[in-house]
Amino acid sequence: MNYFSSNFKLGILGGGQLGKMMLYTTRKYDITTHVMDSSDEAPCKIACNQFTLGDLMDFDAVYNFGKQVDLLTFEIENVNVAALEALEKEGVKVYPSSKNLRIIQNKATQKLFYHDHNIPTSNFTRFAYLSEIEDAIGNGGLSFPFVWKAAQFGYDGNGVKMVRQLSDLEGLPKGECIAEDLVPFKNELAVIVARNPKGEVKTYPVVEMEFHPEANQVEYVICPARIDQAVAEKARAVALKVSEAFKHVGLLAVEMFQTENDEILVNEVAPRPHNSGHQTIEANYTSQFEQHIRAILNLPLGKTESTVGGIMVNLVGAEGHTGDVVYENIEHIMSLEGVTPHIYGKKQTRPFRKMGHVTIVNETISEARRIAETVKTTIKVISK
Repeated sequence: MNYFSSNFKLGILGGGQLGKMMLYTTRKYDITTHVMDSSDEAPCKIACNQFTLGDLMDFDAVYNFGKQVDLLTFEIENVNVAALEALEKEGVKVYPSSKNLRIIQNKATQKLFYHDHNIPTSNFTRFAYLSEIEDAIGNGGLSFPFVWKAAQFGYDGNGVKMVRQLSDLEGLPKGECIAEDLVPFKNELAVIVARNPKGEVKTYPVVEMEFHPEANQVEYVICPARIDQAVAEKARAVALKVSEAFKHVGLLAVEMFQTENDEILVNEVAPRPHNSGHQTIEANYTSQFEQHIRAILNLPLGKTESTVGGIMVNLVGAEGHTGDVVYENIEHIMSLEGVTPHIYGKKQTRPFRKMGHVTIVNETISEARRIAETVKTTIKVISK
């Protein structure tokens, strides 16, 4: 099929920053794009060929949108899977598939998938209701500390909580959840795997992630990860095993723990471009966003190697600020060597909302990390 400067229509469910960065590629290649999002101020709106306002969890909205396009992808997991299944039965290509999305949407189902496919992951217990956790603690079946995760609808650190005492369960959602063993780890790592329908597979270099201690959001993504080569190879091998188990089409971001004994445990996956790959726009031969488009269109996959060391710094709304956004000191960070800001186009800021990111590239990763620290402490995402 001719995708370029043609009547082919690519549909993207979700109009946030990930979709916007996919559009960098579709605009470059002159691929017609339709985007649906529930917000009339979605970042994608200014860059796609056609924008549709609609609820991503509504069957009719997703189904009717999908009938207008030739191929459908998504930039967020919270999508009506039943509508995707109906579209697939009627011949619309959906990548990644509804089958994979149904597994990944539910963290309990996702963890069981790893168990069934002999993929290393932390021990866990599945609970239908939060009250069952309290019962398990009371009868000795579960002990502190552990990590509570909502089975569905968690994002950007929401839906995850460290539980050290019974009172930590107060105020949590009452529905399905899992309790995971607390893993003593050295590093949190990630590997992005690309796969197209022909079966061509490529992995990106292993990255290291540093998290905000309160918000449980990624603050820094460091590539290459500062780990031994043997550990990096082990992480890539595990990521490939996960990819083979899902047989996905598109990108699969595999988040992992490097334990104190240098074992690799899978934490969770995302079937789309991911926060751990933003630095690839400046630091790699092929960005993760271009790679996703190449993969779902069954085009040859691009070279994944880094051209230079890269670090990504998330720009999130400052605590105590809600309202019209101001990027304080942005001109100052742009004067630093190798610094490129990406502003997502969200007009309203609030505490810890992802508003953009900054990439720092340098031939020396330690120097890039030093500049990244300066960026983090200099730019402020505040309100007027």
